[in-house]
Amino acid sequence: MEKKIAVLPAPTLDPDLMWTRRRLLLAAPLLVLLPSARAATPPAVTPAQMRGPFYPLRPDTGAGNDLATVDGKARARGKPLAIIGRVTDSAGRPQGGVLVEIWQTNAHGRYHHPQDDSPQPLDPNFRGYGRATTTAEGAYRFATIEPAAYPGRTPHVHFRLSRGARELLVTQMYLPDAAAANARDGLFMSLRDAARRRLVGVPEPGAAETLRFDIVLG
Repeated sequence: MEKKIAVLPAPTLDPDLMWTRRRLLLAAPLLVLLPSARAATPPAVTPAQMRGPFYPLRPDTGAGNDLATVDGKARARGKPLAIIGRVTDSAGRPQGGVLVEIWQTNAHGRYHHPQDDSPQPLDPNFRGYGRATTTAEGAYRFATIEPAAYPGRTPHVHFRLSRGARELLVTQMYLPDAAAANARDGLFMSLRDAARRRLVGVPEPGAAETLRFDIVLG
């Protein structure tokens, strides 16, 4: 007697489930290639710039972080300016113990330097050079005045960072309210747009006459 074999109907797959599985299979290679959403973008390194001719011949080791006075009483001419910031490495870690030196022109556009032969006057109350060591959090602060432009250059503040005998970075900070002069400055405009943005001080919210200039060391 011949045996009968029962034939079961083919299972019916939910079309929505099939579409979901298909999308997952197509997306799987992309999930491997895409970086994690949690991965933080490392901060961009601060661009280096030339030191220029007016770095002090003999840096005044007795200078502090206030450029706008010599005797601690009389103040230099010009618009007061505070410069604050943090120094970090490219991983965002604060760099304590870094010597930050700055130098700049006075309110007339002249450096306090014997080789600056500008006809503009010197200001006896303007030191023109300052130095500060970053805290454990990488912070620094300077009191100064807004630098003035001189022929060929837009207003700027020179920065030199070092640790011991090792020079870490030389760069320049530019003023955000001098956009027209910045656009005519050959050294500033020689940089790419993104690099130029990193060299312009940022007004500090809630702090009048204060620019923030955070520095990232490579």
